[in-house]
Formats: sequence, C-alpha cells, structure tokens
Amino acid sequence: MLETIICLSLGLAVGSISGLIGIGGGVLVTPALIYLLGYSQHQAQGTTLALLVPPIGILGAWTYYQRGYVDVRVAALICLGFVLGGLLGAKIAIAVPATLLRRSFGTSLLLVGLRMIFSSD
Repeated sequence: MLETIICLSLGLAVGSISGLIGIGGGVLVTPALIYLLGYSQHQAQGTTLALLVPPIGILGAWTYYQRGYVDVRVAALICLGFVLGGLLGAKIAIAVPATLLRRSFGTSLLLVGLRMIFSSD
C-alpha cells in the first residue's frame, strides 16, 4: 500500500514539475526510484522507460523488460499520476514568468546532478 502511494505521488509530483518547467520525467523519476524505492540504476532506468512507453521509449523499455529490469506495476502507477500532474503543472506554468521557469529548470537539473554525483551506492 505504501509503495502504491509513493508511486502515485511520485507520478503526480514529477508530472507537475514536467508540466511546469518542461523537464523530462526520466531526469526526476529515475533518481526517485533509486532513492525512494531502492531500485538499482538498471531497474530505475527500465521502469522509467516503461512508464514513458506510450509512445516514447518502447524499444528501450522492451530491451530492459527482456532482462528483467522493468517493474510494470510501478511504471503504470507512476504513469497515471504523471498524466494528471502534467496537466496540473502546465496550468501553473502558464501563469509563471519566463525567468522563474528558466531558473526553476536550471535549479532542478543542478540539484539532481549534484545528488547523483555525490551519492554512494
């Protein structure tokens, strides 16, 4: 049950951020799966590709799936939240000044990058 709540919340949050600042979901979902659900890098990447399948990433997701690196249930749950969050984020973004959006995008990339660089496995 907790995992379901985490996955739906993650989809909603990342979908909102994606709609708000235009950042790709994989940039945020992949590290979230690693740090929130304890996935390996391969599992996180495979599951992220699977949630983006319709229609993005289908061949990459299939390759990961064949190797056992896709959690289809988690990908579907995050996808559901992502669709709703993308709509919410887009509605907010149109009311935010361009400078704030640009700075938010840059800050998001920087924070995720620093976390990945300085984390230990």
